[in-house]
Amino acid sequence: MTEAESNTPIPFGVIFGMLAVVLVLGLFFLRASPASPKVNAESPKTLELSTAKETPSQAPRKLEGVKFDKEMVWIPGGTFAMGMEGEFADTRPIHKVTVDGFWMDKTEVTNEQFEQFVKETGYLTIAERKPDPKDFPGVPEDKLVAGAIVFSPPKEAIALDDHTQWWQYVPGASWRQPEGPGSSIKGREKFPVVHICWYDAEAFAKWAGKRLPTEAEWEYAARGGLHQKRYSWGEELTPNKKWMANIWQGKFPAENSEEDGSRGVAAVASYAPNGFGLYDMAGNVWEWCADWYRPDYYEKSPEKNPTGPSDSFDPLEPGMPKKVQRGGSFLCSDLYCIRYLPGARGKGAVDTGLSHTGFRCVK
Repeated sequence: MTEAESNTPIPFGVIFGMLAVVLVLGLFFLRASPASPKVNAESPKTLELSTAKETPSQAPRKLEGVKFDKEMVWIPGGTFAMGMEGEFADTRPIHKVTVDGFWMDKTEVTNEQFEQFVKETGYLTIAERKPDPKDFPGVPEDKLVAGAIVFSPPKEAIALDDHTQWWQYVPGASWRQPEGPGSSIKGREKFPVVHICWYDAEAFAKWAGKRLPTEAEWEYAARGGLHQKRYSWGEELTPNKKWMANIWQGKFPAENSEEDGSRGVAAVASYAPNGFGLYDMAGNVWEWCADWYRPDYYEKSPEKNPTGPSDSFDPLEPGMPKKVQRGGSFLCSDLYCIRYLPGARGKGAVDTGLSHTGFRCVK
């Protein structure tokens, strides 16, 4: 599995093509694909940029300037080394970035928060809307029904060369019915809302008087004051044998030992916060950022408050506009997908959300 193949999303058009003729999901291994071989490259010069004193990762650190309100955390501005060496070409080069201070949601947006937005606005997510036949020529009208793609693990071990074996298009699936008709969010009010595309997340943020974070803001916040650590909590995956994030344990996609206490999406704040007091900045669900995605952006990113490129380009799907996603999901692990690392990047078509895609806001 090459690095380039490791994070290609399901195109929105293909989602509905699956209904009609099970069109090829091609070029997609979602955000949960085999970790690529490490790149043999010289170690970059260390950028000594962090001013926060690092303390053991098992407990949240109280960093100077961090403030809290009921739902958000004030992240004091600062300078840090953005990006990472090793597994992925689009995370290089590591470069110096400075961001101004901002407020960030402590957790991913929850079902109850999104439900309040819907009640007040009547908003329908993309997954709840019937596709326009004009956008899908050749697909029978009766096949164009609202729905979404849901993670559906096989019952036994399989080869990892056909991702359609663990993803299924489910008519009627949406944020209200995460697994499809018969499922609901009752009892999951504190779980992150899922099946949210970028347009849905942006609509919520505007309603809430907030916005989506830039990619630089997101990574700065995820690092929690630590300088170039592999994980958002330090260098060890399980310090003191404690799981710090909701990720996958076992042989993907059939075997999940649930050593971290969760099988699928977990309630927000189920794991320890990072140094800024932010929860679930690794694993659980993918989070949308404001930036367009380009794999080469770091080569020319401005140092001060970068907001991403002016347009999108993914060499795997050149005609598909994509935004950056960060944080990975419960499907990630060091054995299969490592894009839950603070320096790793994801990407997604702006009109597509899946059963492990959510968001959080800043202001």
